[in-house]
Amino acid sequence: MARPIRIEHEGALYHVTARGNERGKIFFSKRDYNKFKEYLADIETKHGVILHAYVLMSNHYHLLVETPGGNLGKAMHHLNGSFTTYLNIKRKRSGHLFQGRYKAILVDKDSYLLELSRYLHLNPVRAHMAAKPEDYLYSSYRSYITEEKEEIVTRGMILGMLTENGGKAGERYRQFTESALGVEQKSPLEDVYGGMILGSEGFIRETLSRLESDQLESVEVSHRKSLRAAYGVEELLAALCAHYGVSREELTGKRRCEARKMGIYLLKKYTCATNGEIGALFGGVTYSAVAKTAQSFSQKMAQDHKLQIQIERLLRNSKFKV
Repeated sequence: MARPIRIEHEGALYHVTARGNERGKIFFSKRDYNKFKEYLADIETKHGVILHAYVLMSNHYHLLVETPGGNLGKAMHHLNGSFTTYLNIKRKRSGHLFQGRYKAILVDKDSYLLELSRYLHLNPVRAHMAAKPEDYLYSSYRSYITEEKEEIVTRGMILGMLTENGGKAGERYRQFTESALGVEQKSPLEDVYGGMILGSEGFIRETLSRLESDQLESVEVSHRKSLRAAYGVEELLAALCAHYGVSREELTGKRRCEARKMGIYLLKKYTCATNGEIGALFGGVTYSAVAKTAQSFSQKMAQDHKLQIQIERLLRNSKFKV
């Protein structure tokens, strides 16, 4: 079965969700919800996770979490493992509680965090479990709009997107959220790229540049085709041609030159084209030659400040947005 790639780095923000096995219930009582929140507090203390929002439904949950330590996998193993053990003992059951692995989508804070928090907080209303989001007891919404603040919820980042006035921030958030009541709202999650990234084009490119060169080669990787798509290749090639005053044929021909080496380096760093795909663009360069060229140019650039400035100017003046 295809498995999603996990991208972990310091300061990453995720929308995390997990469902009960065969869509079965994972919360059976008030005590279960509270116990889950205790484990949320544990991963904050033990793994440094920051919880911005949560919604706990009867058979699944949604979390907006930030990982200053770049350690989502360890934190989620702790959370899901601890809660599964608790519920198995309590209900005298055994086996898996959750349906497969949790799903984690890397989120662009600037573009999607505020809208995504509203969409999640309205989840109980869409499911007809509450008339208003504040009526639902098992979400972080009340922490945002009332004096009932939960220690596990960090509200500052999301509220700061609405107003710098802390005293009015809660009311602004209520107005923002409830303005969508009764309105057919598009899910922000419809914009997820490759099954794992939600953000602007620049954010997607920056995220993909973090992938190791061999991570997309496995046939078991889900969304492999879309993630391997040559995202931004044409824009970069056009920018290189304009920068060096050469034609596409001259750039990608077999004559070795700095423009050609720079092109291979930039395509490898800023797009998700594979070594084989890049090699084909440059007249049949081998897989290993692409890797060596990119590595060699990277080492050269690290020692050549003028070359760094040249690349920065090229990217800044092009249609390709990093």
